Amino acid sequence: MSHSNITRRSLLKSLAVGTAAVAAPSLLLAQRAAQIIDDIEALTVTGDIRQSVSKWCFGDIPLDEFCKICKKLGMVGVDLIGENEWDIVNQNDMTVTMGNGPDSIGYGFNRLEHHDTLIERFTRLIPIAAEKKVPNLICFSGERRGMSDEQGMENCVIGLKRLMPVAERHGVTIHMELLNSLRDHRDYQADKTPWAAEIVQKVGSERFKLLYDIYHMQIMEGNLIDNIRRYKDAIGHYHTAGVPGRNDLDDRQEIFYPAVMRAIKETGYKGFVAHEFIPRNRAQGLQALRQAVQICDV
Repeated sequence: MSHSNITRRSLLKSLAVGTAAVAAPSLLLAQRAAQIIDDIEALTVTGDIRQSVSKWCFGDIPLDEFCKICKKLGMVGVDLIGENEWDIVNQNDMTVTMGNGPDSIGYGFNRLEHHDTLIERFTRLIPIAAEKKVPNLICFSGERRGMSDEQGMENCVIGLKRLMPVAERHGVTIHMELLNSLRDHRDYQADKTPWAAEIVQKVGSERFKLLYDIYHMQIMEGNLIDNIRRYKDAIGHYHTAGVPGRNDLDDRQEIFYPAVMRAIKETGYKGFVAHEFIPRNRAQGLQALRQAVQICDV
């Protein structure tokens, strides 16, 4: 995901935030996190953009304490966590804004031979998500591996149409994430907004939308504001990060996030915008997160 191809899984093993080192015992982490909660200054936001954050970007700070920090920073939830952690978020009166699904970047809906397994796994998970008040689950197209975009689209539509009755019955929305294939995920198929938006149109359900990752789409196609306006009906969730480097939303990267957020707001969007950036300075990760919330509060 970064220049060194950092993944969500590998970063969880190496990233520390503030004074909480990954190698520290869990009790020490909790004590330090509690101190951070006490020290952090509450941030008042308008809330017109409902913000959350991907936990994997912020290391081993315990989720319970992380929820409390996020709440003080004006966010409404935590993004991209698995079902074993959903109760912790709920107990903090916050929302799991996007739950992890049972597929992966390399194992998605673009292959017919994956469909039976994916349908079975999503069918098990969707009712749990509904019970835990998790409104959204992530899914992926899968990698091309020589497959044409036309065939990949056709296969995705077949599989997702099979899944939609379950999603519709339980009121949970499945989101296919858009990722760049130029640097981070070289063979990923859902790498262009028009292609993925056509899948949304063909599936034809309000319970299937796109996860528009602003970082990935800036790399892949640019033209962010125009595409956000054009494909607003297909987009159900947003991710942020700075370009290049997937770092802070500051003036050292090329996206002017206030304008992008205003464009999202002007479309009438009522969903979530989740921060998914890797703090440039790990010791100041929470300061970077606070700054991101302020920048996107338009």
